[in-house]
Amino acid sequence: MAARTTNVKEELAKKAEVTKGETKLKKSMSIADLIKAMEPEIKKALPEVITPERFTRMALSALNTTPKLQECTQMSFLAALMNAAQLGLEPNTPLGQAYLIPYNNKGTMECQFQIGYKGLIDLGYRNPQMQIISAQAVYENDEFEYELGLNPRLEHHPTLEERGEVRLFYGFFKLTNGGFGFEVMSKTAIDAYAKEYSKAFDSSFSPWKTNYESMAKKTVIKQALKYAPVKADFRKALNTDETIKNKFARNMEEIESENIFDTVYTEQNA
Repeated sequence: MAARTTNVKEELAKKAEVTKGETKLKKSMSIADLIKAMEPEIKKALPEVITPERFTRMALSALNTTPKLQECTQMSFLAALMNAAQLGLEPNTPLGQAYLIPYNNKGTMECQFQIGYKGLIDLGYRNPQMQIISAQAVYENDEFEYELGLNPRLEHHPTLEERGEVRLFYGFFKLTNGGFGFEVMSKTAIDAYAKEYSKAFDSSFSPWKTNYESMAKKTVIKQALKYAPVKADFRKALNTDETIKNKFARNMEEIESENIFDTVYTEQNA
């Protein structure tokens, strides 16, 4: 009888915790169970087009492609995934829309969210004023000229022969009203920018390591779009790029990012 009373008390305590919204997250819980436990909070934050079931599939897919994510704190992983979901971007897939990256932050494995090159283009095209957004790599044997000033000009003629090594990248946009803008950066400038502003640059899981050209193109497009009449939603989306968060919200861009103190996870410190 005493044992039964104890079990009843334990069950009541569990129900009380859930009612108060204080469901405890255990490291032993699977991601699917974790999402189920957090379902009320997740439902509030998810956009209407994404169900908790699809959210779970996205999580499992990301874990399959990058198993090291399983060592990240649960909330940083779910928050990064929520960032992707709210922006309508599929993380860690061949589409290259977004990435969830394991990051060693002051001795704690956390998950960083990054927008990919194709994800950035997708977000840009949601602006009805945008007609073209693109970026290209220029190689040693290509013909390339550009001119700034009152009559800016950009010409690129890729060679049909051996193109040689990549030497620079450019990104540009054109609006429906004919307005346009572009940015040109050398490979040296791209690398310096990435090392300074991308905390995950040295990670073995970083898209800078697995998809360098796409990340370089993303960089020049971001620079070019500084001159474009982009909407507030686009700027808010960019604020979630390369962030680590540990909370949920109806608008993830409103959650302040964690400070990043340490180094990214690499194969050397595995």
